[in-house]
Amino acid sequence: MSLTIRAVTQQDYDQWLPLWDGYNAFYGRSGTTALAGEITRMTWARFFDAYEPVHALVADKDGQLLGLTHYLFHRSTTAIEPSCYLQDLFTAEAARGQGVASALIYAVYERAKAAGSPRVYWQTHETNLTAQRLYDKVAERSGFIVYRKIF
Repeated sequence: MSLTIRAVTQQDYDQWLPLWDGYNAFYGRSGTTALAGEITRMTWARFFDAYEPVHALVADKDGQLLGLTHYLFHRSTTAIEPSCYLQDLFTAEAARGQGVASALIYAVYERAKAAGSPRVYWQTHETNLTAQRLYDKVAERSGFIVYRKIF
């Protein structure tokens, strides 16, 4: 498969949106107020705002987008360099098992290294066993458990 991992462009919106919607549906977030049109529009706009630390990459095969990843850089109290958080990763169902997700992860690794970040980290749901099989090959489990409070 001739796959290119590249930064998202404004022209990608019509193909990015179904991937974004698929990602959110996978996690049961479609139709929630958290993903109202306003948030999707703001998320998209952030990718093109030089003042935002949020970035997007897409997996492109012959002009068709097969996957996406969104990542951001942030400060930490335990390092001088920025940390890289891989926030979203999604591959179109028809393209799964073809190396798209791992190519996207490795592309984030490269962007993080170029930005001087010493680490990339992410979360997945405990029931997402398919993804965990890949993640166990490309990274190590930190052992941390995530807690949250939603208001």
